[in-house]
Amino acid sequence: MLAYVLQRLAGMVPTLLVISLLIFLIIELPPGDYLSNQIDQLRAQGETASIAKLEFLRREFALDRPFLERYGVWAGLWPGPNGFDGILQGNFGWSFEFSRPVRDVVSGTLLLTVILNFATILFVYLISFPIGIYSATRQYSWGDYGFTFLGYIGLATPNFLLGLILLYLMNEWFGVSIGGLMAPQFVGEPMSLDKALSVLAHLVVPTIVIGTAGTAAMIRRLRANLLDELHRQYVTTARAKGLSERTLVLKYPLRMALNPFIADIGNLIPSLVSGSVIVSVVLNLPTVGPVLLTALQSQDQYLAGFILLFVAGLTLVGMLISDLLLAVLDPRIRLGQGAAA
Repeated sequence: MLAYVLQRLAGMVPTLLVISLLIFLIIELPPGDYLSNQIDQLRAQGETASIAKLEFLRREFALDRPFLERYGVWAGLWPGPNGFDGILQGNFGWSFEFSRPVRDVVSGTLLLTVILNFATILFVYLISFPIGIYSATRQYSWGDYGFTFLGYIGLATPNFLLGLILLYLMNEWFGVSIGGLMAPQFVGEPMSLDKALSVLAHLVVPTIVIGTAGTAAMIRRLRANLLDELHRQYVTTARAKGLSERTLVLKYPLRMALNPFIADIGNLIPSLVSGSVIVSVVLNLPTVGPVLLTALQSQDQYLAGFILLFVAGLTLVGMLISDLLLAVLDPRIRLGQGAAA
């Protein structure tokens, strides 16, 4: 297993390099860049004093060079002008929109984004699994119909509308401040117990809002997969041998029905980041979603490229975790891995 993990980790390096090239290519597809667009605007307005500074920045960050050379400088594959380092050397570039290093722009949002994604994934699985098992084992019961109805409501309700309703209720009932991931007095303060408790309280609304649609969809999929497994011959044989219904469901069909959901862990991460942009804007969440949206709109390529590369890295880590969990869950995968080795 250790050799497999090391092999996968080593394979992530060329994968991230290819992904970074694709990200940089896609970001550069629209004509121009942030600085050239600013230069065009200044020329149209007749202001020439600041053009020299912007042209200097274009040369400083190698934006006046060919595509492959610009990519190599950004990725850190070769040095840029005046010793400018790239991502491989720990320099994530400069954000022209915020006039700050990319590291400073995203330093306060990456950790909160990871925390929010982890809380949302945990919420989706903790809610959907017991409801999906209940609906499958009690098919066509009142509870099954009730959870199905609630699931359809969750799929049909717009996330931003649900977020506004929950924000109002949390503020009225529990006094939680509206917007953000912590109370205003903790913004910019070092981590403390009170700040951690404030973050946990503010995580409730975005976790429910972002995870509602995914929870409803996962309940339906788990119910369908588990129903399919419950009608297989090995379940009938185990039931005929006198195995209790609880032990039967948990030991055999549920483990087989869970494979697609464990495999989806890696796919959930990018979907949560991309699908929560509107929610983050409405709820004023300090995550990378609104920052990425601003960077793409202004063609701030270094900032947008790093955020997309960060999400890709999270996806690869999520896929590795899902593969390891699948090997633990399903003996057939472990046997196949040993045979391949």
